[in-house]
Amino acid sequence: MTIVELLREAQHFLEAYSSSPRLDAELLLATELDVDRSYLFSRPETPVSAAQQQNFLAALAARRQGAPLAYLLGYQGFWTLELEVGPGVLVPRPETELLIEQALLLPIKPDARVLDLGTGSGAIALALASERPAWQVDAVDVCAEALQFAARNRERYGCDNVQLVQSSWFDDLDATRYDLIVSNPPYIAEADPHLNGPGVASEPLLALCSGPDGLDAIRAIIRQARQFLRAGGYLLLEHGYDQADSIATLFTQSAFERLIQFSDLAGQPRLSGAQWPGGRDADHGIS
Repeated sequence: MTIVELLREAQHFLEAYSSSPRLDAELLLATELDVDRSYLFSRPETPVSAAQQQNFLAALAARRQGAPLAYLLGYQGFWTLELEVGPGVLVPRPETELLIEQALLLPIKPDARVLDLGTGSGAIALALASERPAWQVDAVDVCAEALQFAARNRERYGCDNVQLVQSSWFDDLDATRYDLIVSNPPYIAEADPHLNGPGVASEPLLALCSGPDGLDAIRAIIRQARQFLRAGGYLLLEHGYDQADSIATLFTQSAFERLIQFSDLAGQPRLSGAQWPGGRDADHGIS
């Protein structure tokens, strides 16, 4: 079969199972052929070998069964990076780029110490480190498999200012004090039906789910972060669209000050942070 014939059949095969069946098919075929997508359009009549067809059809079947496209491709774009991902690590989401944007705007010193909790593939840590080479970033994850992905991604981009640490949140960290702590922690309630949805069901539950209301990890992070922040340091957390008020209360209860909250492009509050007492940045518009 030729490229154009395979793509036609693949699109039909995925139509009821993907919101972007044609794009999925093109990306999967380009990956199997080890070519750019433009090659598919410029040489549509090129025959595809039997072995390549077999591999492509296997990938289509996995996609139809709910496997994340990023797992099948082996990579996911995030910020300015293309990160290796696969089973055992959370696929970086575009909405997490909001955390990167706001972290880079915070008034912290040029050689800041930064902690990324639950780094997974290293997406947040590597995005920040690539933008701020003078920052020293500690990237923590409890999962050894996830840290292997992060290590390969760190090597690919040469981010020597990122140190990888295996730890359950703060448990195995030393007494370092940070200027900024960031995290995209698990925040989905354990009974949420979205956990069984396409793609998500294939990702590690540990990186998605956190107790009956989804806030167990966030509670622990806010409570313990006080011991690891320098005076005037910031804690920034991604969270669910309906959790902002609860998280604001948790910050207040833990004696944080100067609450900051940001919404995504859909207008939903998805990022909250606060400052540990001892630093004032009124001139930078933090409120």
